[in-house]
Amino acid sequence: MRIKVAIVEDNFESAEVLQRYLKKYSRENNIIIDVFSFQDGDEIVNFYEAKFDIILLDIEMKRMDGMSAAKKIREFDKDVTIIFITNMPQYAIKGYEVKALSYLLKPVPYFAFSQEMNSSLERVKQKRESHILVTTDEGIIKINIFDIFYIETMKHYLIIHSRDGEFKSRTSMKKMEDELKEGSFFRSNSCYLVNMDEVTGVKGDYVIINNENLKISRPRKKEFMEALASHFGGKL
Repeated sequence: MRIKVAIVEDNFESAEVLQRYLKKYSRENNIIIDVFSFQDGDEIVNFYEAKFDIILLDIEMKRMDGMSAAKKIREFDKDVTIIFITNMPQYAIKGYEVKALSYLLKPVPYFAFSQEMNSSLERVKQKRESHILVTTDEGIIKINIFDIFYIETMKHYLIIHSRDGEFKSRTSMKKMEDELKEGSFFRSNSCYLVNMDEVTGVKGDYVIINNENLKISRPRKKEFMEALASHFGGKL
């Protein structure tokens, strides 16, 4: 396994400790860790690239504090795992505002660091497993299955409707169903494969997703409604 970790820390000694811990953790767990270092919050925020798996983020920094940096990062990257490094836990507990995984108190002991890395790696593995690669006319793209609203067949194409826009692929619906079998997807008719997590209602013969009404075919309605009820843990 190979991961990318960013260290954002304006204290040289603290940054050195984290780099040393990452090298040790890499050896002990037989993984490759690419480390990227930033000396202040503004350095990572300016020209941010959503390429990191984990960000170790100091809260107290001179030009841009860690909380402000995390808020900016979340505008571009909702998936990266953020761990605050601080000696001020009263600020770190506000991490829920930026969906931080946790925080480590300075001076950081290696055992606590390794435990947080274990939790972070589990999240990284889950996120990687939740993506599918889709071939489009423009090339191969990676889509998070949790960002998909529904998939529609149109002539010889599939149209993937997602939070990031619409993507057209020549992939078959059967192949797409196989790709998404670990997710919460179900056919409402022969043309639509819908993400049950995104259903906001059912009105007559239509299922409502992302403020759109998608047809539920008569032959599939009973099975679809049962699947929907099972997904939400009750009866419709």
